[in-house]
Amino acid sequence: MSKLLNRVRDEIKKRNYSVKTGEAYVLWIKRFIIFNGKKHPKDMNETHIQKYLDHLTLQKDYSPSTQSVALNSILFLYKYVVKKNIGDFSSFVKAKRKNFIPVVLSKNEVQLLFAEMNGEPLLIAKLLYGSGLRLMEALRLRIKDLDLEQNLLIVRDGKGQKDRTTLVPGSIKTELMQQVEKRKNEHLKDLEKNRGYTTLPHSLHKKYPNASKEFGWQYLFASSRFIRDKNGNICRHHIYDSTIQRAINKAMKKTGINKHITPHTLRHSFATHLLENGYDIRTVQELLGHKSVKTTMIYTHVMNKGGLGVISPLD
Repeated sequence: MSKLLNRVRDEIKKRNYSVKTGEAYVLWIKRFIIFNGKKHPKDMNETHIQKYLDHLTLQKDYSPSTQSVALNSILFLYKYVVKKNIGDFSSFVKAKRKNFIPVVLSKNEVQLLFAEMNGEPLLIAKLLYGSGLRLMEALRLRIKDLDLEQNLLIVRDGKGQKDRTTLVPGSIKTELMQQVEKRKNEHLKDLEKNRGYTTLPHSLHKKYPNASKEFGWQYLFASSRFIRDKNGNICRHHIYDSTIQRAINKAMKKTGINKHITPHTLRHSFATHLLENGYDIRTVQELLGHKSVKTTMIYTHVMNKGGLGVISPLD
């Protein structure tokens, strides 16, 4: 199985899939093989796959989105690794997809949350709410992606491997400038110790050998710990997502807000509050990086007066 999974990882890298997508695909392929008694995928057929997919729905009761990831990972396995035609699986038993209404904080609750945070976690949380970033988009920001002259952030390789621009909140412009200066000082000290490297996406280290030492390529929010890259260089990666998740969870408990809050809640709040302030939904769609405006439409259902602005007869 290890050789097969290594081939899966190689094919994932060739297609520039995100790290998290790659890890999910490997996990679900491994579970699929174990479920079928560790048979090699080339020795399995449509029946084995159908049985596994139905098992996820009927016995495990996984959500529709989880089932989609499992199915896509198996399709990837057979298309790119095993290279075997396995037919159509559109008829397998699927859990019914529910209408999703996101958890959103009020403007007051956002301020209460921020009041219980400090340091880099607070600045990152402000970017999630003030710029509408996903958590990993914020953590992967590099110095060169920040344009404080034009108040722009460039999001590289966002969801769907797309680039986009979004706004820099004026209220944290000074904090961002201080963060850049802090990272510059750290980077100069790292260079003196021959540690001023950073990890680069894809194979850019081959095209630009010196890029990993340039300040523009450094992460805006770098980890305090050093790691070794594939070339053996001692470098800084970005802060881990779990660090920010813990900080927000800890702050949430102190506020007494009775909502399930995650870093993504701040992005939901960004979109909802923009729509409440009268901004065009297409503009919000662009800032969020949604492929379809239908995805953005979910936020009209959590606005203060609802999507239709209906006032209750009791009021």
